[in-house]
Amino acid sequence: MSGQFTLNINGRDHCVDVPSDMPLLDVLRNHLGLKGSRYGCGLEQCGACMVLVDGEATYSCSREVGTFVGKRITTVEGLASDGKLHPLQQAFLDEQAGQCGYCLSGILIASKAFLDRNPNPTRAEVAAALDANLCRCGSHPRILRAVLRAAAAMRGEVV
Repeated sequence: MSGQFTLNINGRDHCVDVPSDMPLLDVLRNHLGLKGSRYGCGLEQCGACMVLVDGEATYSCSREVGTFVGKRITTVEGLASDGKLHPLQQAFLDEQAGQCGYCLSGILIASKAFLDRNPNPTRAEVAAALDANLCRCGSHPRILRAVLRAAAAMRGEVV
């Protein structure tokens, strides 16, 4: 059954007319042109589709669009503001933390949610926080360095 849904994405309201059981990821990519979140497994097991929902990293590949009404959704495109990259995005560039890049949007989202809860993490805490995000390229050491670098920058430390 189709319905009209108003979703707050990256600080703006978007009205979509889609089937009520359509996954949020399909709405983001195919109806709103937000291609940063990726389809990986469709089973909430790889993290490529993650978005922030009211500040929490959330899978978007299998959850119905209607469950997101009234919530604040942030995609990887919404991390930057006023034309300036988020410290996480900048740290990932500085550390060359991406290889193929397919997983990075989900990792950035999960990292953002984690650093908002824990602004001064250890390497082990970062690794544990990103455990649900799969990366097949072997960029893990650079990803961990990038998250720690971003945490320092977000605390106002010179990196």
